[in-house]
Amino acid sequence: MIRMTLSEAFPDIVRVKEPLAPYTLLRLGGPAEYLAQPRTVAELAAVLTHAGREQTPARVLGVGSNVLVRDEGVKGIVLRLAAPAFAKIEVSGRKVRAGSGAALAALISESARNSLAGLETLVGIIATVGGAVRCNAGDRAGEIGQYVRRVEVLDHRNQCVWREHDELHFSENRSNLDDPVIVTAEFELEPDAPDAILKRLQRSWIVRKNTQPYSFELAARIFRNPRGLQASALIEAAGLKKTRVGGAEVSERNANYVVAGQGASARDVLRLIELIQAKVREDSGVVLERDMLVW
Repeated sequence: MIRMTLSEAFPDIVRVKEPLAPYTLLRLGGPAEYLAQPRTVAELAAVLTHAGREQTPARVLGVGSNVLVRDEGVKGIVLRLAAPAFAKIEVSGRKVRAGSGAALAALISESARNSLAGLETLVGIIATVGGAVRCNAGDRAGEIGQYVRRVEVLDHRNQCVWREHDELHFSENRSNLDDPVIVTAEFELEPDAPDAILKRLQRSWIVRKNTQPYSFELAARIFRNPRGLQASALIEAAGLKKTRVGGAEVSERNANYVVAGQGASARDVLRLIELIQAKVREDSGVVLERDMLVW
């Protein structure tokens, strides 16, 4: 039996040695061994079945807002669910169903247009629906997990199954969703007056933009907040605001963000992260846990 490579088996949707930097917010890092962009759930399942047979690791990349790709790149398959089949948003009464590849901003906008409230506090968070649900995007003002009613996933046998509400558990920037791929998420929201929703959207937007790096900067959040503390405050207290390693710098506006300047490399970011962790531990005794995924 002749064994085909992934690119031979799926020539229309798989690229070899595809640079990943353009698909991440930091615009850093090397190529994927394979980049697969399936057009349907059936194609997605077929790619994962092939990967499993060849024991090839697979990862899903959304907008890359919390991912740092190493300079040497990523072994295995990187999946992008950017096709229309994965970005549909449907509203029925109080329920909103969204594909995992849909932008979180599109979900918030569509809900607001249908006079459904709850997701306004998430405005300004750059993420796909799938990524936002998996990491329970949000903060003390509100988290996406509280509105999730069920989630459709591809399980470890590459079959579509629904994880119902009583199976799901959300905590700060975490969920118990460990299935390989999220396909769809269903939310239940509260009806409200359009003007009230718009005012909350505007207020949340102002608050979030004032606590994030400038929009023209290539920046990403680095650490989880320790229980009862703010990572940004700990980093500032350690005197690390605007600290630079190579082309990577601690953000002036929020010390829990790294900014990738001209000539920056993923290695620079990793060295800066290690420096911050060491200095904060020395200064406060707190061990900062990385929120950013490193591939």
